[in-house]
Formats: sequence, C-alpha cells, structure tokens
Amino acid sequence: MSQKEYIDPETRMKIRKLTDLKPTAAKEYQDAMLGRVEYFANKGDSNFNNTIENIIVKGLSSLLGLKVKIDEMLGDDRKEKVHDAIAKLALFGL
Repeated sequence: MSQKEYIDPETRMKIRKLTDLKPTAAKEYQDAMLGRVEYFANKGDSNFNNTIENIIVKGLSSLLGLKVKIDEMLGDDRKEKVHDAIAKLALFGL
C-alpha cells in the first residue's frame, strides 16, 4: 500500500492519501494473523506459560481439595447452613 503526502496550504497540516489499495489486502492481513495465532497455539514450549498454567491448576486443585475436606468435616446439616451463609455474604459484598 503506497501513500502520497502533501501539506495543506491553509492549515499547514500534513495529509496522506492512499493511492493504491489492493482488494486482497484485508485477506492477506487476516491470513497472516491466523497464521501467527496457529503458530503460537501449536508451539506450546513457553516456560512462562507452562509455569503459569501449572500454578493456576495446582492452586485450584488445592482449593477444591480443601473445600471437599471441609464439607466432609461439617456434615450434611451444617454444610448447607455454611453454604447459605457464604452465598449471602457473596451477594451482600456485591
């Protein structure tokens, strides 16, 4: 895509006009972006991404395990009361 520049004599503003626009430019940009997305999706060897994913998965696993153990300790009757109290606190906080 080429551009032509000129300066407006009244405002002294630099203006650029497109002089050539290929009808396939949008398709080329779209294909390039999709190619980059596919490349990084299949790459999968980023140490940073793997570390972050592991931290998130282990954290959620620990929280779920803690919730299950607390539910077992409380029993059915008290578990429902605790769940209702937590739901009310969450709604009140919003």
